[in-house]
Amino acid sequence: MSGHFVNKSGTAGELVSFKKSFEGDEFFLAERNRHKMDFKQEVIKALHLAIGDTLTEAAITKLVETPKDDKMGDYAFPTFALAKVFHQAPQQIATTLAGKIDATPFEKVEVKGAYINFFLDKVSFANTVLTTIAKEPLHYGDQQLGSGNVPIDMSSPNIAKPMSMGHLRSTVIGNALANILTKTGYTPIKINHLGDWGTQFGKLIVAYRKWGSEEDVKRDPIHYLVQYYVRFHKEAETQPELDEEARAVFKQLEDGDPEVHQLWSWFREESLKEFKRIYKELGIEFDSYKGEAFYNDKMDAVTDALEQKGLLKESQGAEIVDLSKYDLNPALIRKSDGATLYMTRDLAAAIYRHDQYHFVQSLYVVGNEQREHFQQLKAVLKEMGYDWADDIHHIPFGLITANGKKLSTRKGNIILLEKVLKDAVVLAKKQIAEKHPDLENAEQVAHEVGVGAVVFHDLKNERLDNFDFNLEEVVRFEGETGPYVQYTNARANSILKKTDQKPVAEVALTDPAAWPVLKALGDYPNVIARALREYEPSVIAKYALRLAKAFNQYYANVKVLVDDAELPARLAMVKAVSTVLTDALHTLGVGAPAEM
Repeated sequence: MSGHFVNKSGTAGELVSFKKSFEGDEFFLAERNRHKMDFKQEVIKALHLAIGDTLTEAAITKLVETPKDDKMGDYAFPTFALAKVFHQAPQQIATTLAGKIDATPFEKVEVKGAYINFFLDKVSFANTVLTTIAKEPLHYGDQQLGSGNVPIDMSSPNIAKPMSMGHLRSTVIGNALANILTKTGYTPIKINHLGDWGTQFGKLIVAYRKWGSEEDVKRDPIHYLVQYYVRFHKEAETQPELDEEARAVFKQLEDGDPEVHQLWSWFREESLKEFKRIYKELGIEFDSYKGEAFYNDKMDAVTDALEQKGLLKESQGAEIVDLSKYDLNPALIRKSDGATLYMTRDLAAAIYRHDQYHFVQSLYVVGNEQREHFQQLKAVLKEMGYDWADDIHHIPFGLITANGKKLSTRKGNIILLEKVLKDAVVLAKKQIAEKHPDLENAEQVAHEVGVGAVVFHDLKNERLDNFDFNLEEVVRFEGETGPYVQYTNARANSILKKTDQKPVAEVALTDPAAWPVLKALGDYPNVIARALREYEPSVIAKYALRLAKAFNQYYANVKVLVDDAELPARLAMVKAVSTVLTDALHTLGVGAPAEM
């Protein structure tokens, strides 16, 4: 499933292009349409039989809408697009087509103006949805939409710097995408491409030698290393010669100077210990920690290949690849002093990953500001003759700000991720104590709620959006928050514990008040497919909020535990809500405590 090469419309254009490719893939559509719960497909088939070959099923699929008001049906088909074909008014076309549609599978089919509105058979729908979830609760929403390895370049903090809120987005978006890929048949490979090389380490080593203390670094490595780094930039404002000194030290590091390399290795080792502790808090693991330094011995092969293919050109003493045919700036491969750059390293990494993993896609979850870099990376790979460059996709995201200001380690404007997670747990613990003072394992629940709140808040925002972070809003149990979804799941579990009756999905559920909940439950497989297609975890987070709201509204208006003929069916729906909310949260990388 290859995407198309990025054009000058940028990364957004690439993703739109890939989305079109994905939607048009016959295998993808066939698998999705075979899903026995795809009631939308019943609507599409009925329309196709009535319309004939004038519109393909794929074209009809794009036109079918979901009305905002249930009174207008569950699906609607606008006939405006057929007016020029049939030379009739849309209203007349709607009436004619509705007369040809077999309404047997539906509750009813009616015409409203230019729209044909389809109302699903609610009892049949409820039975199908609830029995499907009950039979395979751990795999509901799983689909075989593809297969093969998908490396995900994610998180990738710089060594000798703390993990800040600025690292959160790449980390949790990448982890959620890995879980989505797993649910849809792929094999994700989570790669932490550590920032463990570059001129910044020349700066850090210079700073350590001038103002550092071995004793301080051993006691609290990240804290002091960051202090040295920030001080370097302040001092360099009035002493520009420091930058020259740092460049010279980094060149020594590249040349293998033993003393410089020992300092670098020590900084890396201490940093990785700190990072792993924070990843453990987030519940995130990686398949590889191969960082930039890993590719030091692989870059000569890249520059040699570029030279052999006649792609390297000299420009002001540096070596570049001309990308004017792609409407891109030239890719800088080697500086005038012979030092390599990010581009050289990323080319080596891309080639290594393709050779190592034989990937079907390769994802880079990296900030939106790196858009041009990845356009250049793909363009250079294409020029080298690697058609698999089309399978590389930059997954950009917006910024987290604090009081409207961008976070920056260099300027000392950072919010430590570890502190945010700890504060979130404290806030969660306080609210849990108020709501459920005698809760067992309250510490563990507070951790799942607090950390989960931070993760969920990030993922409910669309990737490309910037957002300002306010911890107290994030950890609230009310509103569009992770704790609200978790609390809804705990409420569903509480209902099930209050009765000896067993959920029975096969019992008919006829209560009209349950319809919004049932519709949301039935939509989950489509939500997972869309999240994959758009590389957009927020689709799942927003869905979880929608299902939670629908269930809470139902619970507020219906007495669930009334001992009547439909009680087993109502309990089956409550259990299904818990099943799906739990799976949605876990797919996002968020815990789902049974009690709160």
